[in-house]
Amino acid sequence: MRETRISLFMTFVILICFGTVMIYSSSGVYALEVMKNSSYFLIRHLMFLVIGAGFMFFCMTFDYRQLQKYAKPLLGLVIILLILVLIPHIGKITSGARRWFSLGPINFQPSELAKPVLIIYLADFFARKKSDVRSLAKGFIPVMLVMGVLCVLIIKQPDLGNTVLIFAITLCMLFAAGAKIKHGLSIFIMAIPVFVFLVLAEPYRIRRIVSFMNPWDDPQGAGFQLSQSQIALGSGGFWGVGLGQSQQKLFYLPAAHTDFIFSIIGEELGFLGAVVLIVLFGMLIWHGVKILKHTVDPFGYYIAFGILVMISIQVMVNVGVSIGALPTKGLPLPFISYGGSALIFNMAAIGLLLNIARAHDLGS
Repeated sequence: MRETRISLFMTFVILICFGTVMIYSSSGVYALEVMKNSSYFLIRHLMFLVIGAGFMFFCMTFDYRQLQKYAKPLLGLVIILLILVLIPHIGKITSGARRWFSLGPINFQPSELAKPVLIIYLADFFARKKSDVRSLAKGFIPVMLVMGVLCVLIIKQPDLGNTVLIFAITLCMLFAAGAKIKHGLSIFIMAIPVFVFLVLAEPYRIRRIVSFMNPWDDPQGAGFQLSQSQIALGSGGFWGVGLGQSQQKLFYLPAAHTDFIFSIIGEELGFLGAVVLIVLFGMLIWHGVKILKHTVDPFGYYIAFGILVMISIQVMVNVGVSIGALPTKGLPLPFISYGGSALIFNMAAIGLLLNIARAHDLGS
């Protein structure tokens, strides 16, 4: 699998370089106006890249199977962190959400750590209890309880996007492990009224759903962000207006360098640039699938599967939101959007995937 590992790594590097260029392009004017330094977000992104590279190469240096004995302690650590971040004067509030720890110049978001740790925990659980996965009491309910604890703590921040992602990762890994379809369908059906309640409980979520249905009914209000995103994508045409020439990043499109960076890519690089980016993600997932097919160790198999699901869903949701196919969710585009914790732990996940591939390449 050496060729696959090299191809995966090179595709990842191209995505990182692509993202770095677009972060500077999409944030330069905003950073100059607000931070008085056009390179502010670029410099911070490069700092996160260095930290992420450290985590990534660390995840490649040891036998990944050693993680199996640390699965429960890691889950316990994440739960503690998710509790602590909700405590006033410990967790940092930004834009009305208490999701971060302030560590000097860096904000750490424990919900981003929760995703890879959940994948490791579930991989350990399924590898050890393969025969119990189809059992409601021994396999399904214990997994649902763990997922439920994480979802409750994350939704309290509040963070509906990562809550839904945790739910989706868990269900996908359950099906991959052989859980009964009727169990999964039951929890999915039961989750629908809960999701509706969570949406109705917050006025801003209701506005997002309404604006999703038709953003042009209120283009200056609830539909502003989505309508500006569609203007950006439409303005790009096939070839784009040119790198750095976006008009929507000039304080029209909010979160241009984070959640809606795909829209700026579509505007500046056009339909062609957007398709190239999607193809790159497709190549990344395809190489990951090839690694998955050659992974015989159950623990490694489930980790690899979970990582691929995590990245795939984030890409689909971010792109879907940008083009107006899905309601607005605060999920960044992996390796492309600006964002410290998400970038660092996604890079660590790629390191773990390469570790699994190397272990089976050596036949160890």
